[in-house]
Amino acid sequence: MTAKEIRQAYLKFFESKQHHIVSSAPIVVKNDPTLMFTNAGMNQFKDLFLGEAPIKYPRVTDTQRCLRVSGKHNDLEEVGIDTYHHTMFEMLGNWSFGDYFKKEAIAWSWELLTEVYKIPKDKLYVSIFEGDEKEGLPRDTEAYELWKQYVPEDRIILGNKKDNFWEMGDTGPCGPCSEIHVDCRSDEERKAVEGKSLVNADHPQVIEIWNNVFMQFNRLKDGSLQPLPAQHVDTGMGFERLVRVLQEKSSNYDTDVFQPLIQFIAKHAGVDYGVDEKTDIAMRVMADHIRAISFVIADGQLPSNNKAGYVIRRILRRAVRYAYTFLNLKDPFLNQLVPVLAEQFKGVFDELSMQQDFVQKVVLEEEISFLRTLATGIQRFDNYTKKQGEVLMAENAIELEKRFDDPWVHSILKDQMVISGEFAFELNDTYGFPIDLTELMAREQRWTVDMEEYNKALLKQKERSRAATAVDTGDWVVVNPDLEVEFVGYDDSEAETEIVKYRKVSAKGKDQYQIVLSKTPFYAESGGQVGDTGRLEDHSRLFFVEITDTKKENGVIVHYADTLPEDVDGQFWAVIDEDKRLLSQDNHSATHLLHAALKKVLGSHVNQKGSLVNPDYLRFDFSHFAKVTDEELAQIEHLVNQKVRENIPLKEQRYVPYDQAISSGVTALFGEKYGDLVRIITFDDHYSKELCGGTHVQATGQIGYFKITSESAVAAGVRRIEAITADKAEAFILEQNKELNELRSLLKGNKDLKAAVAALIEENAKLKKDADKAVGEQAANLKHEIVHHLKTINGINLIATHVDLPNAEAVKNLAFSVKDLVDDLFLVFTTLIDDKPGITVMLSENLVKDKGLNASNIVRELAKDIQGGGGGQPFYATAGGKNKDGLAAVLTKAESLIG
Repeated sequence: MTAKEIRQAYLKFFESKQHHIVSSAPIVVKNDPTLMFTNAGMNQFKDLFLGEAPIKYPRVTDTQRCLRVSGKHNDLEEVGIDTYHHTMFEMLGNWSFGDYFKKEAIAWSWELLTEVYKIPKDKLYVSIFEGDEKEGLPRDTEAYELWKQYVPEDRIILGNKKDNFWEMGDTGPCGPCSEIHVDCRSDEERKAVEGKSLVNADHPQVIEIWNNVFMQFNRLKDGSLQPLPAQHVDTGMGFERLVRVLQEKSSNYDTDVFQPLIQFIAKHAGVDYGVDEKTDIAMRVMADHIRAISFVIADGQLPSNNKAGYVIRRILRRAVRYAYTFLNLKDPFLNQLVPVLAEQFKGVFDELSMQQDFVQKVVLEEEISFLRTLATGIQRFDNYTKKQGEVLMAENAIELEKRFDDPWVHSILKDQMVISGEFAFELNDTYGFPIDLTELMAREQRWTVDMEEYNKALLKQKERSRAATAVDTGDWVVVNPDLEVEFVGYDDSEAETEIVKYRKVSAKGKDQYQIVLSKTPFYAESGGQVGDTGRLEDHSRLFFVEITDTKKENGVIVHYADTLPEDVDGQFWAVIDEDKRLLSQDNHSATHLLHAALKKVLGSHVNQKGSLVNPDYLRFDFSHFAKVTDEELAQIEHLVNQKVRENIPLKEQRYVPYDQAISSGVTALFGEKYGDLVRIITFDDHYSKELCGGTHVQATGQIGYFKITSESAVAAGVRRIEAITADKAEAFILEQNKELNELRSLLKGNKDLKAAVAALIEENAKLKKDADKAVGEQAANLKHEIVHHLKTINGINLIATHVDLPNAEAVKNLAFSVKDLVDDLFLVFTTLIDDKPGITVMLSENLVKDKGLNASNIVRELAKDIQGGGGGQPFYATAGGKNKDGLAAVLTKAESLIG
């Protein structure tokens, strides 16, 4: 079976068991502060496990793209080294939300593996949770008894909490699990050593293939376990491992999941896969990493220097480093893998093929940047080892002509040839230079890296980062467990409500409270629009708590407040700040009009890559590979304002089936996870029609006026426009008019401002030319006077004097003029230009060559008297400083240098 056939067989099997097939969530997580990336198939269903969202389908199945490169689930360092770890991987899953439980999950997993996929039963082992006395958790005897129906008891393994109790993180849904392992060794090997002893022992051919998690608990902050409202099944099967087993390969990388990429790399690198372990690892790393890189970018996360962006940049640089070091691919190459990958995933994850050009461009620009970094890092490394090597040779009284590769020299110095961990950390932290590359280059030159010191520096950085971002979150205190949460903010600006639950949060020394309300008009930050602010008033409306922000967490609307109401069990009025909401709506609707205008003016390739909508301005990031010209910006601005003047009424459609919405030609955003029912915002069916959850004006005329304030680059292939509307746009125009009127006043009411300013510029240029000419004549006359200050000391003609000229260029010209008049010249000028002291040193070439004098060294020494510094060439150098009172001392010291 091919990989595509294997994937399809899985989904078809569970569809036959009344499971609803759902699409993969984006790999970049939004609205969950505990995760950056989707690291398991259950992430998108977390709110269902916690009972915080209604269950539409009690049984679902999917294939979910996942990423594990940080935190508890971090497989990065194993990737490429072994045969089965990956950064990005697919997780096949089937789910039960309060429907079936262990009996059906175990029966169907056995049926699929042995009857559909035809895996020999004698190659399979299963494990169940052995219990944990410390936590009071009993052995999972129910799973044990169920498995006895399918496998001999000697193939049922008791697993500890680490292997057979699944937890997504430090807190959250969890429960005992039952794993299925497959022994891929040859018949001879299986006869020689029983596979049971190799389960969970990191044997490359005895691997876990499927995990049935029985979600029963919620882990609280204090470590205790609380039963979930209902029991659920969460299963996950590693797709890449399954394909390996069914295609009877010894490595995931030998399957048709990875081989198209690996063979493409091998062909262009001029090597064969399977011949040399070093080049094999490099090709595996590249084939794996391009998958993670491409899908994260396609889902809306660009490489950057912080958080999720830093993680993906690190993965990309790791791949480039392997290509550079082991495959001799010195030019950008990784980006050429994107089309190969996009073709592989057509019909599965079309997000990539639809953005292929954009993703490839981003990867290319990142490669170009890092290849420059590699060159810089290697040069710094070589300079460091050379300098340190010279120090070691001198300290050990070894002649510098001796070489480090001399066995005698190395025997003396080997224990001292250690690269500072601080230096290695600087290469990594400042220049993005991977530590493993530093270690590799060190080994090649017989040096070692002080990893203890490096790890200490790394730990300090992590502690600083944690301290800056640490958030201490308490457990939820449930007040009204039976109340459902309802958002009414599309229609109402206030609502009568009750508190469902709350919790205390501490960050940066400040305590806050997060509050969930039964009914709320507060819009939670999403889709680029900031969260609402406002008040939570008691029922008498005499007292209130200020709501400072509103965010979404796992689908739940969370209100932030500095204090709690006195009676949390009372009734309240939730009231938004309507003025701020209206201004945000102006900017959000303007963003839709802008998006449509960009597509019409620049082309259909334009796609939103990020946005910010707040009461003050809007920011819109979009895919485009060139600077937007002034003419194009004018067209875009005109088109948006035209739609504003047309006062197009809002057409809002709620609860539209997703497939129906897409087929109607609506614009959807990459990297967003849409539900089965969506909301469509339309301003003219032929102009702007987008899926959107934000709040909007009732008609475009409310926007008033739209004004672009800036256009700039954000990243490779991504441009940014910032703009203002309504009151802010009016204030901007008034300020511009005020400045124009002041300018007219300065120009004595001249109506043709352009001509008047042009005339001033022309006049200024003429005056400057005349002034430069006058200064030149002054300097020419001055050179003969300067020569009269000449003193001959030890055969050197010294001129040390203060000159009064208006600019540095005139001083320089004067110095060169004097040099033409005087041989064996040692010239020092002091100056005071715009009240700033300066020094100029000029030497004849023969003094530099024969006497060993150096103007750059001399000027630095003289500059000490004016509290400054400088430099230049051996025959000409300048310096500046802060202490003008030291200028006289400079001239005295100049004479002493040759006296």
